[in-house]
Amino acid sequence: MVWHALGQRIIREEVRPVLVTELGVYDLDLVARVAGRPGEAWSRWLSGGISAMLDAWTDVEPALAALADKVVESGPKFEPLGTGTKLCAPYRPTRIFATASNYVEHAQEMGTVLAAKSESQPFVFMKADSCVIGPDEAIIIPARAEKVDWEVELAAVLGIGGRDIPVEKALDHVAAYTVINDITSRDLTRRTDFPFKHDWFRGKSFDTFAPLGPWLVPADCIGDPQSLRLTLDVNGKRKQDDSTGSMIFSVAEQISYLSSILTLRPGDLIATGTPDGVGMGTGEFLNPGDIVTASVEKVGAITNPIR
Repeated sequence: MVWHALGQRIIREEVRPVLVTELGVYDLDLVARVAGRPGEAWSRWLSGGISAMLDAWTDVEPALAALADKVVESGPKFEPLGTGTKLCAPYRPTRIFATASNYVEHAQEMGTVLAAKSESQPFVFMKADSCVIGPDEAIIIPARAEKVDWEVELAAVLGIGGRDIPVEKALDHVAAYTVINDITSRDLTRRTDFPFKHDWFRGKSFDTFAPLGPWLVPADCIGDPQSLRLTLDVNGKRKQDDSTGSMIFSVAEQISYLSSILTLRPGDLIATGTPDGVGMGTGEFLNPGDIVTASVEKVGAITNPIR
């Protein structure tokens, strides 16, 4: 099976799914028709978009992998889209779960004192789905925010839901992986007008605060999610550089933990935590005109300007 990904582009104000291979970006509908795969199932998946594909992932992914193989093997038979193709967010998850302080060094730079893993569980919060933007879309700094920060993270997208999922079976529920930049207004996560001192919803859920993409890479193309390099650059300068192997709680442990609280669904997204190197550690934050690029090995990179 060749490396491939599933994304979305905008053409004439219409969002259409695309197949991505090492050879380029292809209109998925056209590829399916050229390959002789039109039919009721494909029509249903394509009309329903990527969310519908995630709902039927166990059927979609083998068909998608077969198409990718044909594209790479056949070469000129399938024509990639032009270099000016505009990609948008690969999908809009209904639920975004995010794990906090999941790297020891990041917790330390934030001044967070962690209990031993044996005495702890993942700390999970949620971001609003309206935060999501795609490649090259602008991150908008709110008028009252003064300390807007970056956080590169591996995001796991579920293709199979479930409740009380054992750790050893948790990765079987992952459809794909993507990149998320958990943008945070550090000053607006603090409150002085309530006895509750933190307000992570306010600090993390402004519109545009979740750049996501550039596409979804099926789990089978990634292999071990605990051996991927994460990096983040601001204006071309490296700020974050670590491995998912440094996580305190693995992707599988996070899925298992969440499923002990609620029933997980296809399409749920889990942002699995960020390593050290965020702006809060040095007092350096994002400003209008900056360019931020978040990358995950084997997945891709997403770049966004700051306005």
